[in-house]
Amino acid sequence: MLKAHPQSVFAVLLFINIIGYVDRSMLLGFSPQITRDLELSNTQFGLLTGAVWVLSYGVMAVVCGALADRHSRTRIISVGMLIWSACTAASGFADGFGQMVLARIFVASGEAALVPAGTALLADLFDERRRGTVNGLFFTGIPLGIGLSYLLSGTVGSSLGWRNSFIVLGALGIVMAVALWLVKDDARASDASSDPVEVRHRRPGAHLRAVLRLLDERRELIYAIAGLVCVHFSLASNYFVQLWLTRDLGADPATIARQIGVLQIVFGCLGAGLGGVISDWIVRKTRFNAATFPIAALLLCLPLMIAGRFAAVGQGMLYAGLAASFLLPFSVYGSSFSIFQKSAPPALRSTITGVAMMSLNIVTMALGTLFAGWLGDRLASTGNATPLTWVMLAFDGLTSLALIGYIGAARMLPRGS
Repeated sequence: MLKAHPQSVFAVLLFINIIGYVDRSMLLGFSPQITRDLELSNTQFGLLTGAVWVLSYGVMAVVCGALADRHSRTRIISVGMLIWSACTAASGFADGFGQMVLARIFVASGEAALVPAGTALLADLFDERRRGTVNGLFFTGIPLGIGLSYLLSGTVGSSLGWRNSFIVLGALGIVMAVALWLVKDDARASDASSDPVEVRHRRPGAHLRAVLRLLDERRELIYAIAGLVCVHFSLASNYFVQLWLTRDLGADPATIARQIGVLQIVFGCLGAGLGGVISDWIVRKTRFNAATFPIAALLLCLPLMIAGRFAAVGQGMLYAGLAASFLLPFSVYGSSFSIFQKSAPPALRSTITGVAMMSLNIVTMALGTLFAGWLGDRLASTGNATPLTWVMLAFDGLTSLALIGYIGAARMLPRGS
């Protein structure tokens, strides 16, 4: 069934990805109302959007990836969606910080199933020449979901209220999860190195040893994961971009919020979509491989990002830098995930993807944002007039470390064409 309709499967997975990121980001879209009604401090809200989410998602991404390598991927996604949707609805009934923490832990745990299982399913449905494009388009769900969460909170959410909005979204997801459970996963590719029956019955310890052995044998996977992790330092710094623009540069909060929203949707989707297409073109038409595009994207975007840190509000260079910072992290998804799918056998693809998602979430989205906040406070305490500007520059430097990872992967991967 799935093999006969790959485009339909892709469309459904993209829609689920958008729904997932809407559910994830509604907490940000309704932040004024939620913090007021639940009497949350800034620290508590930061924990909800940061460590509580990221640590749960990061750990469960590996667990869900291992399960998806051994069982039906459609059912793994279905169970994950059922959990995150039910807990999204439960968020609407939260009475305080503790209840919201519990709900968000399970929302994150459920959403961790989608990327490892979904990208492995797409790799089996689309041939290698199109995987960069397919992966890139799949990840347009991130900027679309984030942008839609703000639009929903400002339109229908204003009449429904945040509680009813969470409940309605959760109910929609539950219906989709039940329908997805009925879809048979018949698209799994054969793996000459692993018997499918043996893989399903492999003990968790043996599966983990197989993953570690693969990483030792295929070092390009380690380099590509390291590159993907470091690129996400730019995404971590974007958590503070509105504070930087309003506090250090004196931008009007309402005006700059609208501008950030538009730039995020336009350049995030442009980066994810075009990044995958260009990566596939490079592999098909040139002598370079899939790691080439992330290197080019970094060399193009980083100078614009750094120059933008020294521009004033209203100057074109500021918006060029912002656009580059929103485009860069999403532009490497198509090529990075095609590297994972090419270098890992089908029986380990979901787990390798889970390892990559765990690594980037813990290193950049949890520890990175914590370090950014600490560094900003530290600089401010010394009397620095523009502490967040220096935080942005420091994270631009950390982002540049991705070049080491992708150059290492490019040297080990076979050439294209």
